[in-house]
Amino acid sequence: MNKELHQLIANNISRKSFLQKAGMGLGAVALGSLMWGQGETAKKIIKPVISGNGSLGGPHFAARARRVVYLCQSGGPSQFETFDYKPLLEKMHGQELPDSVRKGQRLTGMSAHQSSLPLAGSHFKFEQKGQSGAWVSELLPHIGGVVDDICIIRSMFTEQINHDPALTFMQTGNQLPGRPSIGSWLSYGLGSDNENLPAFIVLVSNNAPKDQPLYARLWGNGFLPSKYQGVQFRSGADPVLYLTDPEGYKAADRRQMLDALTDLNQEQLKIFGDPEINNRLAQYEMAFRMQASVPELTDMSDEPDWVFDLYGEDARIPGTYAANCLLARRLLEKDVKFVQLYHQGWDNHGSLPAIIPNQCKATDQASAALVTDLKQRGLLDDTLVVWGGEFGRTNYSQGKLTKNDYGRDHHPASFSMWMAGGGIQPGLSYGETDEFGYNIVKDPVHVHDFQATLLYLLGIDHEKLIYESEGRPFRLTDVAGKVVQGIIA
Repeated sequence: MNKELHQLIANNISRKSFLQKAGMGLGAVALGSLMWGQGETAKKIIKPVISGNGSLGGPHFAARARRVVYLCQSGGPSQFETFDYKPLLEKMHGQELPDSVRKGQRLTGMSAHQSSLPLAGSHFKFEQKGQSGAWVSELLPHIGGVVDDICIIRSMFTEQINHDPALTFMQTGNQLPGRPSIGSWLSYGLGSDNENLPAFIVLVSNNAPKDQPLYARLWGNGFLPSKYQGVQFRSGADPVLYLTDPEGYKAADRRQMLDALTDLNQEQLKIFGDPEINNRLAQYEMAFRMQASVPELTDMSDEPDWVFDLYGEDARIPGTYAANCLLARRLLEKDVKFVQLYHQGWDNHGSLPAIIPNQCKATDQASAALVTDLKQRGLLDDTLVVWGGEFGRTNYSQGKLTKNDYGRDHHPASFSMWMAGGGIQPGLSYGETDEFGYNIVKDPVHVHDFQATLLYLLGIDHEKLIYESEGRPFRLTDVAGKVVQGIIA
């Protein structure tokens, strides 16, 4: 590169302006992966991807899981209609919640004005399923069918009582925006096992009620380098935005452009020494490789009919929860480190008996199918599956209560999740709430405990996965969290 061009870059183009203008449309693409450069010029800056190429240089100890799929049920599914059977609520339906049970715990603004808090028994029946005899609602017959492969945790709790801080806390370890998400922490710590796909991919159901908003910061990189952000795959002709080349533009043209861009950025790196230059280039290169890998991955025509039968007819409709579960399996087969599905619609403040059956119908079969599919392909043993929301629901009705109609408010003090595979003890029901389902009486699991356990199963000591920002060391679990040994096989 001649001295005049070097001087032009140094004097007339700010780093931010240069990176914004030099991307030629690829700058918005494919955030969230470790990289490897193609071509000799790219290799001057970008290190090649190898196994264990994250900041840790490899796990702290032997990992039980290599990858994670997190089925996030946004809105707070009711534990009383899914996994936490409380016959006492049926007997006391309509009676006041005893003060001795509530113990002065705070209420949301939606319930605090109520003159009474009438207990609401579930409208739906429960049965004991499998050899483990776990209680599961009639709304979840398919999950009931795999209950011996999963671990139901009935003693989750959090401090956050509203959706945004609670979901942010669940995904990032802090109620305030700006921290890295779980997938970003894993991508940063462990790196990638696939050089042609991001380490962290996000799927959002298009067939779910949009009762509570989802924000990209839930899968954001926070203060970590930008290449660790999650990449959202969408349904439709362009699964990743801006990935497709303009008409008449060939792969060779793109390769030539990227090589020229690398030369320009090499000069920028010499002048400013800003590591974000490498991160941007990493994203451009990943986008280039994804142009070949993504269309093949999202083309479901090679899946046999029995697979669609397993996941349900919705699996044939791109973007549905069922289709995303099937796509998640395909991503996991390609060794994508962290796949996160978001499904909204669980915020049932009113008319719960009429609404929640649709939610369960949309998610039950595909969730169970994913466990079954991974198991029969030999992937469940080293894949961790997580299902759950940000908090639970109250045992009393919010608003009008009748025999067949009620709603449930937010309840952070106890809720249910389940996990499977990846070192989790199958067929286990862990933790216990009181007979009212209001307070935990055995084996409480805090959100930070859940996060610490997830990292542990991937071979990470949560106290040692640290990133320093603004002069302070940070970690996913902040200054708390303990591994829940009781759910580990």
